[in-house]
Amino acid sequence: MPVATPEVYAAMLDKAKGESFAYPAINVSSSQTLNAALAGFAEAESDGIIQVSTGGAEYFSGPTVKNMVSGSLAFAAFAEEVAKKYPVNVALHTDHCPKDKLDGFVRPLIAASAERVKGGGLPYFQSHMWDGSAIPLEENLEIAQELLAQCAAANIILEVEIGVVGGEEDGVEGGMGEHLYTTPDDALAAAAALGVGEKGRYLTALTFGNVHGVYKPGNVTLRPEILKAAQEAVAAKYGKASPFDLVFHGGSGSLPEEISAAVDYGVVKMNVDTDTQYAFTRPVAGHMFVNYEGVLKVDGEVGNKKQYDPRAWGKAAEAGMAARVAEACTALRSAGTKL
Repeated sequence: MPVATPEVYAAMLDKAKGESFAYPAINVSSSQTLNAALAGFAEAESDGIIQVSTGGAEYFSGPTVKNMVSGSLAFAAFAEEVAKKYPVNVALHTDHCPKDKLDGFVRPLIAASAERVKGGGLPYFQSHMWDGSAIPLEENLEIAQELLAQCAAANIILEVEIGVVGGEEDGVEGGMGEHLYTTPDDALAAAAALGVGEKGRYLTALTFGNVHGVYKPGNVTLRPEILKAAQEAVAAKYGKASPFDLVFHGGSGSLPEEISAAVDYGVVKMNVDTDTQYAFTRPVAGHMFVNYEGVLKVDGEVGNKKQYDPRAWGKAAEAGMAARVAEACTALRSAGTKL
C-alpha cells in the first residue's frame, strides 16, 4: 500500500486508541533501515510509523552534506515508492526537533507540505514532532500553538512533548530527577493552549519517568499511572474521555507490564530506536567475525567478494532489525491489526 494519507493515518490512530494498542514508531537513517522497518511491519501484519530524527535526516542527505530538509525529503520520496510493495499502511514522521532546529527542520518541511497540498497533493509527512521540553512550558505551548495551526492547515498532525524525557538523544540532554514526571496541571495547560481536537489533532508525549538510551529492564523507574491522572484531569474539565493521543518516548529497558499499562492509559505510539539499532548492527558484527578472512584481504590475498559485498551483510542486518520491529508490534499489541 502507499504511504498513509492523512485520513488513513487518522483512522490508524483511532483504531489504536479504540482497541487499546500502540504502533511502534521506528527511527531509520538509511534505505536499509527503512526497508527493515517495512519488512517488520509486514511480517507482523501491523500498520506502523517510520520516523527520522534530526541526526537521521542529516545522515540521509549524506554525511558530507548534513542537510536535514534534503535528507527528510529524500527519505519521504524513497518511502513513498518502496512502501507501495508492502501490504500495510505506514505513516511518516519527524522525531524530536528542539527550538534551535525548528527553522532548519520542521518549519521548512511544513511549508513544503503546505505547497504540495495547495497543488492538490498530499503532505510529505503525516506528522511532525516539536520538542519544547528544554524550555519553559509557557513558551513551549506558545510555539506549539503556532505549529499546530500550520500543521492543521496542511493536514498534518503535530506531536508535542509536555515534560522532559531523561538521558540524551541527538545532543539534547534531559538529565534525571523529578522533572521527568508530567503533572496534571501541565496536562491541563496543554489542553488550554492546544484544545482537545477542535484546533487540530495532536499527539502528546507526557513524561512518566522515560529515559532515552540503553538500560537493562528494571533500571528505569516508570510511573504509567501519571498518564491516567493526566487523562482524567483533562477529561473532567472538558467532558471528553481519554482526550490525549499519547506517545511513549524512551522505552528501552521498560518492563512488559509498564508498556502494557501505558497503552491501557491511551498511548498510541511508542518510539523504538536503540533496540532496533542494535538488532541491525548485531548480525553485521557476526558476519564480520565469522567471515574475517573473506571480508579482509588478509596476508596479501584477495578476500571473498561474496562476503564483503554490502548486500551480503546488509541482508542479515535488515532481517535482524525486521524481526525486532515485529517483536515490538507484538509487545504493543498492534500485530495483526492492519487496516
